[in-house]
Amino acid sequence: MTFTPTDLLWPSCDSPADLTAVEAVPLHERGLPATTYHAVLRAARLWPDRPAMVVLPDAARFLRPASVTFAQLHDQVHRTANLLRSLGVTRRAAVGLLAPNTAELPAALLAAQAAGIAAPVNPSLASEHVEQLLRRGGVRVLVAAGPQLDAQVWATARQVAASLRLDALLALAPTEADGPAPALEPVEGTRVGYLAELAASHPADKLVAIEPPAADDLSAYFHTGGTTGTPRLAAHTHANEVVDAWMVAASIPLDENSVMFAGLPLFHVNALIVTLLGPLLRGQQVVWAGPLGYRDPELYGVFWKLVEHYRIASMSAVPTVYSVLARVPVHADISSMRFAAVGASPLPPAVRASFEEHTGIPLCEGYGLTEATCASALGQPGHARPGIVGRRLPYQQVKTVRIDPDTGEWQDLPPGATGVLAVSGPVVFAGYVAEHTAHGPRLEIAGKIRDGWLDTGDLARIDAGGFIHLAGRAKDLIIRGGHNIDPATIEDALLAHPEVTAAAAVGHPDPHAGEVPVAYVTLTPGARVDPAELLTWATERALERAAAPREVIVIDAIPLTAVGRPYKLGLRLDATRRAVLAELAAQGAHCDPERILCRPHDGGVRVTVPAPADEAERRKVTAALDQYVLDWQYAPQPVV
Repeated sequence: MTFTPTDLLWPSCDSPADLTAVEAVPLHERGLPATTYHAVLRAARLWPDRPAMVVLPDAARFLRPASVTFAQLHDQVHRTANLLRSLGVTRRAAVGLLAPNTAELPAALLAAQAAGIAAPVNPSLASEHVEQLLRRGGVRVLVAAGPQLDAQVWATARQVAASLRLDALLALAPTEADGPAPALEPVEGTRVGYLAELAASHPADKLVAIEPPAADDLSAYFHTGGTTGTPRLAAHTHANEVVDAWMVAASIPLDENSVMFAGLPLFHVNALIVTLLGPLLRGQQVVWAGPLGYRDPELYGVFWKLVEHYRIASMSAVPTVYSVLARVPVHADISSMRFAAVGASPLPPAVRASFEEHTGIPLCEGYGLTEATCASALGQPGHARPGIVGRRLPYQQVKTVRIDPDTGEWQDLPPGATGVLAVSGPVVFAGYVAEHTAHGPRLEIAGKIRDGWLDTGDLARIDAGGFIHLAGRAKDLIIRGGHNIDPATIEDALLAHPEVTAAAAVGHPDPHAGEVPVAYVTLTPGARVDPAELLTWATERALERAAAPREVIVIDAIPLTAVGRPYKLGLRLDATRRAVLAELAAQGAHCDPERILCRPHDGGVRVTVPAPADEAERRKVTAALDQYVLDWQYAPQPVV
């Protein structure tokens, strides 16, 4: 078979059967740019005057965006990278980015990768977590939302800059800012200024005093959705990011004239890989939402008009976004929208059905994790199957394994067997950043990688056709009397209720079964259904008797990790605390509920209670807690 250069870079991937033909050509012969910086150069050379991105100031002003061509992006990246170099940034130094999306942020991130290593951080994290992440990454220069863009984030940035004694703090302006930028208050020992103003005097045509990055150089630190303490920093190489972005772009049926919509924040790998680097490789225009992204309540009221105006062909979001859009009347021509991608958490069947029936737009589920750069599997329009997150992307391999809990040894499982999903290939990350030293970051894999295979921590089975069926997080499994229960089956049943907007099922300690399932739900505004009715609803729809929840608890919001995944450990802690209180009451033991602490410990939950002064009371508390398979202790000192 003879390939033209275009065929080599963009082979046919319209169906799962194309995977074998794609992989017949070695990846190194595909002609991919070596780094994200070289991707910027290539795009400016091929499509200089084409809009790379259209950035909305906010949902209300979606008809008055800022537009950036590929040539302008090229110039912005060079000016900013040269500014960063003048501030002391080197190849193994990280640049922090702490801001919601704004027109200046994509170029700032790409410039950080051109000069050193980008370290984007969720701006809604607590200041102490932001500080810990930046310290671990060795950040000396921080790019942050200025006071016009987000006053609270700017206050956090100033606090962190002072605490870490940063060399520079660079402010980002809002997209299409109203009025002149306010003066910036100084931070002692730190250079403070607006990024655009300081970068304007630097060369736009090339890197000055900077060697271009190489494929195996580190490009970014992305924090994961860790379940305890500060999230981990996962280090990516340029090759990780370029290859994964190409895999996604090559596997979706869009050409260079297709317009994408981006509403996810750039501290998340999906935004970087799927809606920034992928379109950069293919020359596609991206319409970026305002700083609130999908969290902007006004976005949903104008969303379908926005799709019509910009002729958007695809979008990428999390299941809750599609749950909301399924209820928004479609008073626009949305025929341009060919499919919508969904990831970050499992897609409930009820959400898929309601969205597709309401809009006629197919949802394509995908799967990935930060430690595998972003995406490892993707469904395709016309090939979606219920309960499947797609087939592996080209040049990645997947398998399921059993990991011995005592020895840590891996045993490969046959096709169709459920086990821990493992991924290998050019997207597996370089490791977690343990610390920053004078010579750069010290990385560790923390037992996550074995012989090139990454332990994803997710349970799955791979069918004979190579399609991946997720079965939940390994740590999220509810084990009732030795029987494994997939919490997704409970969550799907509850999400089918018209007044339930989100659901999460976790294990509740039980003296006989070890664990029994309980479910937490959020409801639509004005919902009239009560927990007892929801319990009946879920019980009637349970796939098996063991999966019927013992209790349904209504809460205001499902807690999320720093990158937007459901924070189930927090719910497990709450369920454990409820169980302890109930058993203490049953035993007639008296204990102040506010003084019972539940916290993560060695992969489980440790309960700490104040030691009763009265010996008889102490025996009651001990008897109550010994009924459970729990790690518990009396507080060594009074609990306050």
